Amino acid sequence: MNRVILMGRLTRDPEVRYSQGERAMAIARYILAVDRRGRRSQEGSDQTADFIQCVAFDRAGEFAEKYFRQGMRVLISGRIQTGSYTNRDGQKVYITNVIVDDQEFADSKASSGNRGAYRNDEQENHGNKAYEDAGDGFMMLPDGLEDEGLPFQ
Repeated sequence: MNRVILMGRLTRDPEVRYSQGERAMAIARYILAVDRRGRRSQEGSDQTADFIQCVAFDRAGEFAEKYFRQGMRVLISGRIQTGSYTNRDGQKVYITNVIVDDQEFADSKASSGNRGAYRNDEQENHGNKAYEDAGDGFMMLPDGLEDEGLPFQ
């Protein structure tokens, strides 16, 4: 079974290109910095994270292009794929990528540092300042809203 689940921070904005041909497809590449837990390096190296190359295709690539930004903490799942190529100097280079199947945000909007931007968008869309961020990722409902109008009990 080849399955990997990673949570880490984006080291930079995803680099997205589109394939050529009949149906152009987004191909997003990004690097996740994944913290190492527990063990300190015995060689004296200060590296406490692994930098994992990730590739997302098609709709997942479009999602990464639209929503992922440097520093965001994301959760991905996919499979490991290895390969090799010969560089300009004639040396064989081995690569390892995670081919992304699923990806999502690992932090809430409020803790991601974009809290103000999301909150302003919500207020503009509703045209009513009674809809406020409750601080836990949910929106406060205005007083006087009837329970019968809500889609749940």
